[in-house]
Amino acid sequence: MNILILCGSPHREGTSNTLVKEFIRGAEEAGHKTTVYDCAHGNIHPCLGCDCCGMNGDCVQKDDGNEVLNKLLTADAVVFSTPVYYFGMSAQLKMMIDRFYARNGAITRKRMKAALIATAWNDDEVVMKGIKTHFDIIFDYLSFQNRGMVLAKGAGTVGMMPKRYYAEAYQLGQSI
Repeated sequence: MNILILCGSPHREGTSNTLVKEFIRGAEEAGHKTTVYDCAHGNIHPCLGCDCCGMNGDCVQKDDGNEVLNKLLTADAVVFSTPVYYFGMSAQLKMMIDRFYARNGAITRKRMKAALIATAWNDDEVVMKGIKTHFDIIFDYLSFQNRGMVLAKGAGTVGMMPKRYYAEAYQLGQSI
């Protein structure tokens, strides 16, 4: 299986990217091919809402977005990774997801597998409620098959992140 991983953390060695590495280890050991796109450090601009793409073509933006969309359309699965900022995903990841508009129909028709890796400093139950709901809606809208979510609470730094989340990310990679 070909898996595209969209990373939204501005912290290259932070908790989200640490769990992505565990996911990749599990996925590659299971025989899957992984490709990572770093939304936080890549060249992505926001959707302009101009509708030039007609929801079925290239975006007018001259950045990495069209290439990422092409990779998405050749993937069998997509994994979203983000820290939780104010109960939602990072702006960097959101900007790439907004660009899905340019290929909305083609993405939806694929009925591809999807997963989420999210990390948050807080360890209470409320912190993951919003992001889980948001991704449940995105997955439903785009006809993605939800293969699982690692919702790592109390993971503000790599040193403080509970070790069980490493295993959850690895197992998600194995099972996607």
